[in-house]
This record gives sequence, structure tokens and C-alpha cells, in this order.
Amino acid sequence: MTSDFLTFWYFFFAWIQYYLRRWTKPATESIITGSLLDLQRSHAELIVDNALLRQQLIVLKRQAKHPQFTHRDRLGLVLMSRFTKYWKQAVHIVQPETILRWHRELFRFYWRRKSKSKKMKSRLSPETIALIQQMANENRLWGAERMQAELLKLGIRVSKRTIQRYLPKKRRSPSQNWVTFLKNHTDDIWAGDFTVVYDLLFRPIFIFVIMQLKTRLVIHSAVTRSPTDEWTTQQLREATPWDDHPKYLIRDHDRKYGSMFSSLTASSGIKELKTPFQAPKANAVCERFMGSLKRECLDQVLLLNQRQLKRVLKESVRYYNHARPHQGIQQCIPGMYGKNEIPPVTGKIISRPILGGLHHDYSRTAYLN
Repeated sequence: MTSDFLTFWYFFFAWIQYYLRRWTKPATESIITGSLLDLQRSHAELIVDNALLRQQLIVLKRQAKHPQFTHRDRLGLVLMSRFTKYWKQAVHIVQPETILRWHRELFRFYWRRKSKSKKMKSRLSPETIALIQQMANENRLWGAERMQAELLKLGIRVSKRTIQRYLPKKRRSPSQNWVTFLKNHTDDIWAGDFTVVYDLLFRPIFIFVIMQLKTRLVIHSAVTRSPTDEWTTQQLREATPWDDHPKYLIRDHDRKYGSMFSSLTASSGIKELKTPFQAPKANAVCERFMGSLKRECLDQVLLLNQRQLKRVLKESVRYYNHARPHQGIQQCIPGMYGKNEIPPVTGKIISRPILGGLHHDYSRTAYLN
């Protein structure tokens, strides 16, 4: 009887000890639960556990060179390092300077949120705010004072500081940009540019074009194998035979435009606008024409010599000026721009081949009763 009683209590205490060990096993997912359970453990057990954890961290550090930390991980390391003076010896997977940097960032974040001013409710009506933003978008040259005066004309009194608060953050510079200049002076601007193609024997042939920006009309075109300053100057003379010259001429910094060319433009009253380096959009209209000329014509033709290129270019320019609609001028034909002619809606539609059938021009014949 006594042996059975001792055996029962032996297994009972063994069962209690087993479940206590399971309940007091350090948690791997919750740092708070694990810390609370460590309070009832002995000092010797904690020393052994720290040694085991430290050895495992040494092994893991050999594989994970740059561990990823979440914001919760960083906050936990910063807070725990405040409760021990040996925290520098306890960290292994990060540098002590990193924890100090996290602490400074947390300090700045705390005071930034604490000192953040509360947004005051605007006293302006939504209609006035929308009007200020509309003025800013429609008038790039206007400042806050100019808008203040314009609002005063409408009976709306707003301070300059209040207007500045509702202006767009990334507003364009008040100075006139290139696009605005082209829109304001498109009637008086011509553009010139060179491009190069190669014949059957891979010899270069240069193409020179002068066109008007407003109508996209090609004023003059020519080809040569040696584009010198004298040759380019002569092409400008041929493009302005009756002293009908523009006010501005856009060109690049090519050496083909030399001193003779500049002297002719100065004597004719033409102001040269030199495009910046590596800025193809500064002469976008002429560059676009050169691209269309190559894609739609020259890349589809095997050029034998300069004479053939001159004939192909002449026919392409004629088709471009008098038959091909252009997207930049609302699908109008450059040669018919501004004439407001109503196309016929009756008559037989005929097709005329261009460049040997590479393109076709469609038109209607005269309707006869």
C-alpha cells in the first residue's frame, strides 16, 4: 500500500513538472509572453539559454548578411536597449551605431508629430479657391500680386499670402518657355535642317530642307554631296527670291552654317535661333518631317545616285505640300492651309500613284450632268 502510494505521487509530480516545462517554454513569436515566463526561471537556466541563443545567432549571421527589419523590430530593439547598460555586447545581427541611428530617427519622428501644426479651416469658399487655381493654370506669367488685383476687380478681397497657399506646388517658371514662343511667333518662323542618306555604294548624300512652321509647308529642298557654307548660303538665297523672308530661322550648330550664312541672314533681317546641344525637340517640326521623309519614302527606295535622290525628293515634297494631310495642322494639307475650301462630295473617286505606287493620292473628278 505504501509503495503504491509513493508510486502515484511520483508520477503525479512528474506529470506536473512536464506540463510546467511546456508552459514555461520560451515563446518564439511574442517577446512579451516570453519575457513574462522568464521571470519564474532560475538564473542558471537563463545563462544557459542566452549562451544557446548567442551560438545560434553566430551561425545564422554566417548565412544572412543583411537581415530585413520591420518597424516593429526596430522599435523593440531600441526600447530594450534602454533597459541595460550592456546592450552593445548583446546585439549581434546589427551594429550598435545602427540602433543609435534608429533612436535618433524615432526621436525626430516623435517631435515632428508633436510640433505639427493643426490645419485651420479655410475661410475662402471652394469657388474662390477653384478660381485662384484656374488663374494660375491659365496665366503662367501671373504672380500672387497680379492675381490679387484681378480678384479685386471681381470684388473678392484675398491676401497675397493666402493666394500663394493655393498655387500649384510645381508651377512653371514665369519666364516665357520655348513652346510659348513658338505659338506666339509661328507666323514668322522658318526652320532648316540637314539629314544624310547613302546611295548604292554607301556614299553619303546630304538633304537640306527649309519649311514654315505655321503651315508645315516645305519652302525649299536641295541635295548635295559636299554641303559647304557657300552652298548652304546659296540655298537660303533661292528660298527667298523676292525678299520674302521670315523674322526668325531655327537651325542647329552645324558647321555647314558658317560666316557667309550668318552674314546673309543679318543683311536680310533674319534672326537666327540656334537650338541647344542634344535637344532635338527644339526643332521638332523639321525633325518630324525628316523622319517622315525617311520612313515613308527614302527607306523604301534603293538610291543609285544623287540625280535619282533629287528626283525622288522633289516628288516627295510635292506630295507632302499639296496632297498629304498633316496632323499638326488638324489634318489639313500644307499647301491648302487657311484657304477654307470645301472638298467636293460628288463625283467619281480616282487614285493617283505617287513614287511609283509607294503612296496614292485620292481625289474626285468633276461631276458632269
